[in-house]
Amino acid sequence: MRIEVRNLVQGYGKHNVLDEISFEAETGEITAVLGPNGSGKSTLIRTICDLMPPVSGNVMLDGTDVHDIDVTDFAKLVSYVPQSSDAGVYTTVLETVLLGRKPYVTWNYRDKDIQYALDAMRLMNVSRYASRNVTDLSGGQRQRVFIARSLAQCPSFYIFDEPTSALDLKHQMNTMIRMREVIRTNGSGMIVALHDMNLALNYTDRVIMLKNGRIHAHGPPEETITEENIREVYGVESRIVETEVGRYILPISPLNMEDDDP
Repeated sequence: MRIEVRNLVQGYGKHNVLDEISFEAETGEITAVLGPNGSGKSTLIRTICDLMPPVSGNVMLDGTDVHDIDVTDFAKLVSYVPQSSDAGVYTTVLETVLLGRKPYVTWNYRDKDIQYALDAMRLMNVSRYASRNVTDLSGGQRQRVFIARSLAQCPSFYIFDEPTSALDLKHQMNTMIRMREVIRTNGSGMIVALHDMNLALNYTDRVIMLKNGRIHAHGPPEETITEENIREVYGVESRIVETEVGRYILPISPLNMEDDDP
């Protein structure tokens, strides 16, 4: 399955946030969306998920415009995890994760649905919170619950907006490792907005780097996440360090101390 973004223009009112964005994402791969604050990452993610109609251009899922796909059918194909999610005051972790099975349920949850939820909770290490209210959990714990809900949904594509932002270092790595295993095992795909370029460099297959609402660079992470691109997009001097366990980005210094947000 393939997601195609074609000549996408997106904005708020008269202000365009994204301009002429075009790329493809395939199942079997993790595609990272990188860029500084205000570059359009979240807007792109929301548009792919048909939460915002584009100003112009299209988002296609296997040749069909996502806007033309029935809502329930779309939920079976694409699962979205935003930066933060709301949960009902009296919603337990198990009930929250079970909501991922809602597109498949006609009357009541089946044993199969419950098993999907339990497996997803186990994968994200939240099984011990099953009977706790989601609002009683820490921000990082809640985010892992919402990722588990997405896993229980069993989509063809996972679309995540900075899913590791509330997680500590261990759970950031665990989440990316486990999502990569899911993608490889199930033949699904993933588009994920990230702030941490080291996660993108080491756990993704393709990278889209945004600058001022346009694609500045696009390709394999080792070709896209370069010292030159980091300098041009983020305004930071850095070094790519080769080690026996992988390549990592060492930030050196900002090019200036001014706030250059538009």
